[in-house]
Amino acid sequence: MDHPLIDLISAKIAAAEAEGAFDNLPGAGKPLPPCDDPGNAVLTRIMKENGAVPEAVSISRELARLRAELREVADRTERRRMITEMSLLEVRLEIAKRR
Repeated sequence: MDHPLIDLISAKIAAAEAEGAFDNLPGAGKPLPPCDDPGNAVLTRIMKENGAVPEAVSISRELARLRAELREVADRTERRRMITEMSLLEVRLEIAKRR
């Protein structure tokens, strides 16, 4: 069954075509750029435009930051806290990679 608005959408597109709204668009007549994941292309573009990254990437960045910071910390209590935090992040990273 078609979406109830499909006829309205088709009519709007046809009217825009007739008015020339799609003439002279950038990239007209050229092939679309290659896409690794066409099913999620729009979602990927929106995430990229808004600076969003997958959870695994953000966790990896946080781990790298903590590792660099750990090299500079001499206090044993603070080092222990940081190592505990890193261990938890490593578990979260493994879970995020499996999703």
